[in-house]
Amino acid sequence: MKGMHWLVTGGLFALAGTARAQKPPLLPEKDVAALANELSGETAKRNLEGIARLHRQRGSQGFHAAAELVAERLRTYGLSDVAILPFPADGKIFYGTQRSRPAWDAELGDLWEFGGAEETKPGSLATLGMARKGRASGEKRIASYEAEPVVLAEDSESTDVTAALVDVGEGTKESNYSGKDVKGKIVLVSAQPGAVQDLAVGKFGAAGIVSYAQNQKTAWWGEDENLIRWGHLETFSPNKTLAFMVSLKTARELRERLAKGEKIMLYAVVKAGQHPGNYEVVTTTIPGADAKLKDEEIAFSCHLDHQRPGANDNASGCVTILEVARTLQKLINEGKLARPARTIRFIFPPEIEGTLAFLNAKPEFAKRIRAVVHMDMVGGGSETKAVFHVTRGPMGLPSFVHDVARAFAEWVNQGSYQFAATGKADYPMVAPEGGKEPLRADYSRYTMGSDHDVYQDSSFGIPAIYLNDWPDRYIHTNFDAAANIDPTKLKRAAFIGAASGYFLAGMGDKDLQSVFSLLRMRTLRTAEELHRKRAEVEACDGGEIERFELDQVRPLMESVTRFAPDANGLRWPAIEKVGANIANNGEGICGKVELIPEGTPIFRRKSEPKGPLAVFEYDYFADHAKAAGVTTPKLLGYEGLWGVGEEYAYEVLNFADGKRNAQQIRDAVSAEYGPVPVELVVEYLKALEKIGVVEQIK
Repeated sequence: MKGMHWLVTGGLFALAGTARAQKPPLLPEKDVAALANELSGETAKRNLEGIARLHRQRGSQGFHAAAELVAERLRTYGLSDVAILPFPADGKIFYGTQRSRPAWDAELGDLWEFGGAEETKPGSLATLGMARKGRASGEKRIASYEAEPVVLAEDSESTDVTAALVDVGEGTKESNYSGKDVKGKIVLVSAQPGAVQDLAVGKFGAAGIVSYAQNQKTAWWGEDENLIRWGHLETFSPNKTLAFMVSLKTARELRERLAKGEKIMLYAVVKAGQHPGNYEVVTTTIPGADAKLKDEEIAFSCHLDHQRPGANDNASGCVTILEVARTLQKLINEGKLARPARTIRFIFPPEIEGTLAFLNAKPEFAKRIRAVVHMDMVGGGSETKAVFHVTRGPMGLPSFVHDVARAFAEWVNQGSYQFAATGKADYPMVAPEGGKEPLRADYSRYTMGSDHDVYQDSSFGIPAIYLNDWPDRYIHTNFDAAANIDPTKLKRAAFIGAASGYFLAGMGDKDLQSVFSLLRMRTLRTAEELHRKRAEVEACDGGEIERFELDQVRPLMESVTRFAPDANGLRWPAIEKVGANIANNGEGICGKVELIPEGTPIFRRKSEPKGPLAVFEYDYFADHAKAAGVTTPKLLGYEGLWGVGEEYAYEVLNFADGKRNAQQIRDAVSAEYGPVPVELVVEYLKALEKIGVVEQIK
């Protein structure tokens, strides 16, 4: 078993150095050649440069401009049913588990330092010219929304204030304010503005916030003092205020001066605010050819919103599926690719909240979509330090579609490595203006954080292929720029997505043997993972892990029948063979299987509301638990061997199908993220019952 990892994955790169190239998987070579020759990383990057000019906040004028740009490109590429669908967002309307957030627009945001004036309370809103003359004239400007929109934290409100600056450190604890008078002043904090506003503004009366919050904690965290991170205030906080984001370098200089006793006076003027608006979702299709199957859809998804420039996150994902749309439409029109049986849909929403609005307000789309190819950050070049991932789905939704993407990714890995090592390859997938290094796409366990969470939530149950970069040292900063995007990476991501989506759109009974070959390999990988986990777990309290692995295989096979009805005839022998394979590989990660206690409760998720409970800038569970007087379940703060509370909670709800009892759910999430006490799972399920998300089966 120890050598299996090399055989399955490491052997991929050993083969890459040989002169003999592997044949493409799943699709005829003529189809692969057509895709490889037509997909253009340069075309994708030119579109990215256009989108990255825009500050694309939810419901904003900048987002609308980006939506119009995408729609215009799609029409130019020959897609005929392009639409921008509006979904009202006013802070009151719910789309499943998402409380709609009002649109937010900004027109002005300037932060100045000046001397010789007394601090004042917030006054009336300055005119547009006020920040460029009058009190601020001739003084030092620290931040300008016009120059860099990222400096103004999202959800800042219109304000005109002159005030002293006070350093309160992190700003998230009351002790940070001990002995400091911040009333009517602007606080300097290291945390995100939203994490401090209720304390700083609501409790202690601060007039505004200046934050130097750093980027996500990767190996490069805090390394570049010039990065300015995208900032957020809490959308639904009653303590409305303004917040500016500054670099670590600027903050260090301000802190040093304050530490010496110097008084720093700031003038902040903002013209911005929330207002009723719309989530806008751009969508179009390439209609399917089969009269019986054209109402089924394979979707390509991204998220179009983000701060400017937001190049890798996530202009890259959107322009890559835009390039897939151009390529497939062109090749089908030219007869180089057959029109697939199923319809292919392209979706460009605001992240998570737009997808929830789309699927809840238009349930007919949710019913049609059989699988999704989701792209969120797929173009990071060498400067970003990005690692490209093909991320599998959650164990709560086993599906063969993830293995389809893996097959194409491994084939691109092999060809791109062969080209880098020898200068020769049949399909190097290199863009003329891009890099030549190998892709090395990593097939990763399920990770959360983008729209794929929505599709694969149990209320929708749509398997999603997730292509993404992580880490990326420039994510959510002013340096996430088009200059750091590699056209070769865009081309390769486009190929993996296009090939996967096109295969699934045309998949039928003719493809059964090739698909089952993938699943046999999946069985070996599952056994290897089980072996690895068994070696890592030193002690736990028992559980039916082996049976869970069998429960994974059955729906995995059944997922094929959604695409090929004749798979019913092959399903059961395959399961028997897989079952024998797993049974011969040990006792499971927790040792001997224990009997499930009688009376262990069984829970079933209700049909409404639909969507994950922790969504973007709104926590459905926390909001409804507070109203119901439910204390925070311990599971939400739990840390396992391979997962954290949010992941455990997501999967516990996915497994609450009315068939598994709480012990079986506990065993399932233990196999995925590491052992967790059953009482924590029961406590969470009972909390879900109290807020009306699940019901107990008596």
